[in-house]
Amino acid sequence: MFSFYTSLPRSSSMARRAAPCGTSDTMPISMKLSIQGILYRHGNRRPFSICFAVAGAFNFEEDDTSKTASRPVRIVAVVGRDAVSPLKGAPWEQVMLHTAERLKWVDESYEMEVYTDDRVNDLRKTSANADILLSIAVSDQEASDCIRENSKNIPNFLSLEKGSSYFGNKLGGSTILRDQNQKMIGMPTRDESKKVSKMISDAWARYSADDIRFCILVIINAYVRPVHTLKNLRAKGFSTLTCMAKNCGYEVLACLLDPKCREALECLDRCSPTDQVCSYRCIASYESPNFEAFCQCVLQEHNCLGLDAEIPEHPYMPPMETFRGEPLSHEIAEDLLVGWLGALRWSWRVVAGQNSAYDQFPSQYQLCYREKEKGLFCYEPVFQVKTPEGKMVWKRKKHTVRRAEKPGTFYFKGPHNGVNAVESWTVVDVSDDLSWGLFHYRGAAAVAGQSYAGAVLVSPDGKYSSGMGGTRLAAALEKCRIKTWELYEVSNGDDACDGPPLDIPEGSSFHRRIQIRGDSRSSFTSRV
Repeated sequence: MFSFYTSLPRSSSMARRAAPCGTSDTMPISMKLSIQGILYRHGNRRPFSICFAVAGAFNFEEDDTSKTASRPVRIVAVVGRDAVSPLKGAPWEQVMLHTAERLKWVDESYEMEVYTDDRVNDLRKTSANADILLSIAVSDQEASDCIRENSKNIPNFLSLEKGSSYFGNKLGGSTILRDQNQKMIGMPTRDESKKVSKMISDAWARYSADDIRFCILVIINAYVRPVHTLKNLRAKGFSTLTCMAKNCGYEVLACLLDPKCREALECLDRCSPTDQVCSYRCIASYESPNFEAFCQCVLQEHNCLGLDAEIPEHPYMPPMETFRGEPLSHEIAEDLLVGWLGALRWSWRVVAGQNSAYDQFPSQYQLCYREKEKGLFCYEPVFQVKTPEGKMVWKRKKHTVRRAEKPGTFYFKGPHNGVNAVESWTVVDVSDDLSWGLFHYRGAAAVAGQSYAGAVLVSPDGKYSSGMGGTRLAAALEKCRIKTWELYEVSNGDDACDGPPLDIPEGSSFHRRIQIRGDSRSSFTSRV
């Protein structure tokens, strides 16, 4: 459920196709010399020059932790009354109120107040001590004049969305310039301003609940005080090079000399640091044993980037307490994960999800089963990825599952291209007839510096029917603090002819306590 590749340091000029001999003319000269030096002048097993070849592809920066948290961070957002957002037509007021709640999950001291543009008197009272002022789709002239007047002493002020005046926008007290399309470009003479402006513009344009919150966190991190969850946006610098030279010389060199591995790095470099969908598509296109070995050595085994991440504490979701009138046990909860497997070739199909990095991929299946040979409970998501060349490829990743302390909660663990991720899953609710289910997860890939959360709404066929789940599903979504407008509907077409890889290891078992019923397609009866 995660994509760690955005944690790799960014560059402004990526090496283009490094070749052992006759290197490409489009490659920076420093990269050419480094690679040629490795090949022809260094016979030692782990040449230090390898790291400088990689340095040609990655830009390293030192983290700045000099700022201290001494008081609450105050944010004021003014939205156009009745202004509609691109998030399934949800009013901007609802979107920003939900964002205010989600900011609290990161840090309780983040205080965001949201006003519509007909409440200018309230704005005058609350904006005096604001660290950040946001104007979103404000078209009322009186409100615009009030915002402009009250923003003069606020160090961070941004106008977002059409209808808002772009006059006087600033970050860190400095004016922000925009291009002819009104996209923020920062101050040309300040690299930090340009970098932060681009990060905010790119993330905002993706219009997701996660990215909107991320924009605000970026401003806080850059101009108010450090944000703990963004500490991994910057790498460690020279110590990273030393670590890679000492421990991963072979793996780095093999990656640089492998066209697919090199293409993966180049493709990733073109992605925004926060665009996990772009990153995952790059990996799907150019996945190779050399790239996996590179990531396993640099990240998993030696943590050369010095990254760290923990499973988020919030939002915590308690599991359902009963199923079909019986108290939920560990075995029943496992059976609910197994779902329709046995009656169908899969456990569940994903209808929609809350994590933009994963749920935008089509044709999603879930497989959960008890493996006979090793006695493991296993989870395998199966889905399609569209590569940059337009080719659809199937992906299947295996996770081991162990029970957490409370029935209905689990820990999933699995490798992703050489990096281990651990996720905490909760069975939030499943209907008695298994016509739908809602599962929530929180996870982290520590050495990749990635933590994340999300949820999946599932059904036997992956289709959303009118009135699905009724008030019970609505209550389950509310329990997860999920708004329907932040869910990504999965495109589940008829892909049976495309051969999804759904085979289960021979001898695997499925249910132990529950029976599958209420579906005319099968008379399957589970083991009791």
